[in-house]
Amino acid sequence: MSNNTTKQMKVGGNKKVALDTICFIVILILFVLFMFPFLMVLLNSFKTKVNIIKDPFSFNFEGGLAVGNYVRAFSKMSYIRSFCNSFLVTGFSTLCVVILSSMLAYYLVRHVNKFSIAASIIIVASMIIPFQALMIPLVSIYGATLNVLNHRPTLIFMHTGFSIALSTFIYQGFIKANVPVALEEAATIDGCGRYRTFFEIVFPILKPVTFTIVILNVLQFWNDYLLPSLVLAKKEILTLPLTTYVFYGTYSAEYGVIMAALILTVFPILVLYLALQKQIIAGVISGAVK
Repeated sequence: MSNNTTKQMKVGGNKKVALDTICFIVILILFVLFMFPFLMVLLNSFKTKVNIIKDPFSFNFEGGLAVGNYVRAFSKMSYIRSFCNSFLVTGFSTLCVVILSSMLAYYLVRHVNKFSIAASIIIVASMIIPFQALMIPLVSIYGATLNVLNHRPTLIFMHTGFSIALSTFIYQGFIKANVPVALEEAATIDGCGRYRTFFEIVFPILKPVTFTIVILNVLQFWNDYLLPSLVLAKKEILTLPLTTYVFYGTYSAEYGVIMAALILTVFPILVLYLALQKQIIAGVISGAVK
């Protein structure tokens, strides 16, 4: 028996060792179940349509790896152009959400009056309304009445509007717990104006929660299919999730190429998440502990 196991048994006994083992097994099972769909997509992206239909769970690649699926997907979905469209929409939408929601949250926290209380209630209430209840009148108003569909700025405007409530709510809680009023008073005494105090004193303190909000919104905007499908129709401005639909025919679908297209769509956002995971975890812990 190793020293670590002996120490653990002394601290908690056999009961704690058994409990830790059960927890580990449960977490492992949940991890496998969570990752299984992604692994199946990755596996079948290297297989031909015949092999996928024959046995989608098999690791037997008859005829070798179908790397051509990625080449066809990259070409047919106009990957570079679609990537740029997704990047522009996601980037500008996230930037608008971060700036507007942080400023709004700061105002609502520091100016407690009837207006700010009513605004906070409306913000929380708006998160209860599902998007599906709004999409038909949304398309009717912006399409038939205002005629502003098929434009990237319209999609950015809608993304910002639908996401600003949750981001403001998160910022409010963080500002209340982590930004002391005395710091702002000291900045005011030193001659800082209202906007300079916010952007140079308050906003840098919001860095941990900002990383969390950025990654949450980026994941939502990048992977969103429903809202862009209602707003965008021109081939030149389609985002990556929308371009995967070109592989579905009337009576058949190119399954291997579809899987490859999905991997190409997810890959950039997966890289971003892995790059920012330390900041994301730090932001969540900072907001929870303090």
